[in-house]
Amino acid sequence: MREQPAFLPMLRQEAEDLGIDQLDVILISGDAYVDHPSFAAALVGRVLWDAGYSVGIIAQPDIKRREDFLRLGQPRLFLGISSGNVDSMVNHFTANLKRRSHDVYSPGGRPLRPDRAAIVYSNLVHALFPDVPVILGGIEASLRRFAHYDYWSDSVRQSILADAPADMIIYGMGERTLREVAGRLDKGERISEIGDVAGTAVKEEVARWKARRAGSEELEIPGYAQVAADRREYARAFALHYQEQDPFHGRRVIQPHPKTVIIQNPPARPLRSEELDRIYELPFQRAAHPSYWEKIPALEPVRFSITSHRGCFGSCSFCALTHHQGRIVQSRSIESILREVEILVEMEGFAGVISDVGGPTANMYSLSCPRWKNGACPDRLCSADCPSLDRDHSRQVELLRRIREVPGVRKVFIASGIRHDLILADGSPYLEEICRHHVSGHLKIAPEHISLSVTECMNKPPRQVLDAFRERFAAVSKASGREQYILPYLMSGHPGCTVGDMIELAEYLQETRLYTEQVQDFTPTPMTVSTAMYYTGLNPFTLKPVHVPKGREKKIQRAMLHYREPRNYDLVREGLKMAGREDLIGSGKRCLVPDRPAGGWGMEKERRGDGRKKRK
Repeated sequence: MREQPAFLPMLRQEAEDLGIDQLDVILISGDAYVDHPSFAAALVGRVLWDAGYSVGIIAQPDIKRREDFLRLGQPRLFLGISSGNVDSMVNHFTANLKRRSHDVYSPGGRPLRPDRAAIVYSNLVHALFPDVPVILGGIEASLRRFAHYDYWSDSVRQSILADAPADMIIYGMGERTLREVAGRLDKGERISEIGDVAGTAVKEEVARWKARRAGSEELEIPGYAQVAADRREYARAFALHYQEQDPFHGRRVIQPHPKTVIIQNPPARPLRSEELDRIYELPFQRAAHPSYWEKIPALEPVRFSITSHRGCFGSCSFCALTHHQGRIVQSRSIESILREVEILVEMEGFAGVISDVGGPTANMYSLSCPRWKNGACPDRLCSADCPSLDRDHSRQVELLRRIREVPGVRKVFIASGIRHDLILADGSPYLEEICRHHVSGHLKIAPEHISLSVTECMNKPPRQVLDAFRERFAAVSKASGREQYILPYLMSGHPGCTVGDMIELAEYLQETRLYTEQVQDFTPTPMTVSTAMYYTGLNPFTLKPVHVPKGREKKIQRAMLHYREPRNYDLVREGLKMAGREDLIGSGKRCLVPDRPAGGWGMEKERRGDGRKKRK
């Protein structure tokens, strides 16, 4: 087996220095190359190298310079293309469709990737290497594997496989799938012959598909022409493929397109603990490639962080993890994590602080359900009140305690989100433990909303759960002798949410003094339940109508969460009048905004502190 290099080669000379004339695989990424397990190109590259293949990385190539795509030559097996850790369109635009000027995954924070990066890169490499298989991966491609609503063009687009000259998508957590596909290509199979690997989506000629008979393990969903023309069909197609995203009982899903047929094979089986251990113990440098002279902003917050598990059974409507990492939680062993901690302690720049130990949801580490051996329940979602679910946090408590005992570790924080409903359902001292040792004054939770109609649309716990958690948190903080606060993540503009619901939330924040800046305006991203609601105006599982805030109403909802901000005064006042809640305008204790005096609302002066007018 080939020894792992300090950094995967980015230049032909680096490959030659390793004794490599032709690389087996070349990965093209929209991110800068940072050799850290939180960066997809590094992780995938290390996994393939561990399997015996030589891998090079072309990071953020200039699409106007063909030399950038030729710098490593032609790979022997395939070209792997990803937009990077984030969707390029989400990365480039705010929820209000304003273009961002900063990209934390680029040197110096300068935006360097193109819009729809996966498609752009595919077109360029296919023109340069027409005979080399092109495989798409990463979140941008994974979540566009079927026909999907595209918020940025306000249209239904084809599967990315129909738009890009690529042969395959490896979706979700692709380590096992990548190794199998690489192995079969290495044995001489053509990419067109590899159509049955779990965790892949491929395309088939329309005539060939029509000529064969669909098997019982295949499900045909409404095609692109149908979902583009009929929102009800779009909702129905979404519900059908949503139910097939389980690695144990999911079927092949087929969606016809005008010039091709998209076939999604069932998801790959979850990785075992020992497989995860091996991946995260590969020799990552936790640093940017030495060719960079500017810092990569995304590195510093995660440099000394640890991934403890994958998967999330929360099934929040606005999150695509069900389609990407799946509902089945896969956890590393405590021993493996401790070995990683010991490596961090010896690293240059380590100051004794581990910034995070977690995954998509930190307190799902080691939680399990006996039913997962045969797949997650197809007829219900996992929840904190399910009697089959193991909600005992004791193993994570043990993990955190043992990390704190490692010489050289001063502090261990939990930066990943936690599910407060799971904490309430568990009798272990988890909350006491994190309040004492792992919270830096503020505990971040994500109730998102408190209105019942909205939390039901979001598939989030109701207000009563948040209230119970607040009480318990206050009691635990007092007992620990520490002054600590809850920082709730909240969302505006979600399908099912009305201006009246946002007023209810604003009143709740006022009453509980939970005013926060941790606010997200809902953005419709591909392959989420919420996006299906946003586009169709229907709940995809019941086909019942759902209110969808857009335009001016969406701005009002966002403003309502920051009702104290002077710049939001007009929008908040308009929203209160729209909902018939003029009782909240004035000087009363419960009022959200005052009556505007003749000289305007004086909070700007008050905020400045000296009574002087702000310069124009």
